[in-house]
Amino acid sequence: MHSDIVDLRSFYSSTLGRLAEHSITMALSSIWATVPNERLVGLGYTLPWLERFGTDAERVFAFMPATQGAVVWPATGPAATALVFDEELPLVDSCIDRVLLVHSLEHAENPRETLNEIWRVLSPAGRVVIVVPNRRGVWARFEHTPFGNGRPFSRGQLTELLREANFTPATWSDALFFPPSPRRFMMRFHNVLEKAGRRFWPIFSGVIVVEAQKRLYQGVPVAQRASRRVFVPVFSPQGATRLGRHATGGAPGQVTRS
Repeated sequence: MHSDIVDLRSFYSSTLGRLAEHSITMALSSIWATVPNERLVGLGYTLPWLERFGTDAERVFAFMPATQGAVVWPATGPAATALVFDEELPLVDSCIDRVLLVHSLEHAENPRETLNEIWRVLSPAGRVVIVVPNRRGVWARFEHTPFGNGRPFSRGQLTELLREANFTPATWSDALFFPPSPRRFMMRFHNVLEKAGRRFWPIFSGVIVVEAQKRLYQGVPVAQRASRRVFVPVFSPQGATRLGRHATGGAPGQVTRS
């Protein structure tokens, strides 16, 4: 199940979502090294963190998968968002310094191909920062948050996947140690539970955060790859006449996909 852009925005505008955003921000801050004049791309739903970590970047782009949907960002100035297919990014080779993935890899049709594409667009010294649900965590077991959708990972699975895509995991971090309860009396103790979790049960974090370095010394086989999907916007016009529906041979409310 994919997270929809409307659901993601609604979650991060809630009290529980703001606490989750703060927890992930703390985890990213512990591994995020400042790079002057860097070119930064966020893939997935990364807007809350691009606004924080992209202030000193030369260029910042927010790429949103076609299955998720997209919103205009930033609110003022030229738009920096694009609807993309995560296995065919609209970028030339070796043009990006850092890629941030949030709500992305766990929904990828082929995570290895997605990482291979990120490897292609990263510069020789480029890094990828990934935030994914932890397979052992509580957050991956409840579907009322975006972290309960998609494919969770363990550290071992994520390490193997990165190495297969020619990345070397460098730094790890964790976040979301408090339970994903929307009840106010539980959220009051989130700070205490977050600190205690980092110390006493780090393997049960809600998400895993890893920064990986692009690896250059291993040869990559060259293969011709064709896109398996073509995404075409389909509109359902309002006020369609009854005659028009009969002419297309479709039932009322039915959408024909090509």
